Amino acid sequence: MHELSIALSMIEMASETAAIRGNPRVTAMHLKLGPLSGVVKEALTFSYEIACRGTPLEGSCLIVEDVPVVVHCSKCGDQVVELIQDLRCPRCNSVDSHVVQGRELEVVALELDEMEELVR
Repeated sequence: MHELSIALSMIEMASETAAIRGNPRVTAMHLKLGPLSGVVKEALTFSYEIACRGTPLEGSCLIVEDVPVVVHCSKCGDQVVELIQDLRCPRCNSVDSHVVQGRELEVVALELDEMEELVR
């Protein structure tokens, strides 16, 4: 299960970012995840929760935004949201297309509780 190593890397990155900002508590991590990323959302969510135990991120939430697959047709220029099973253009039925979105595995934001640090 490579999702555990991905979760550990995300937690390490978030911990380093929090340290730079004075170690506020990380309350949430926002992630964009595409179906072509090779990552199983449920496994990553489970792994994240386990990997956070005993770290400064314990109790934080992983908020995953599902990114659809978008395919651009080189023949007719159409750009459409597609099902993974059929990447042919629905307009001209061409297979001359390429994926422009859907491979994402990207941390896009951290929510930090900086007010909590000011109270301490």
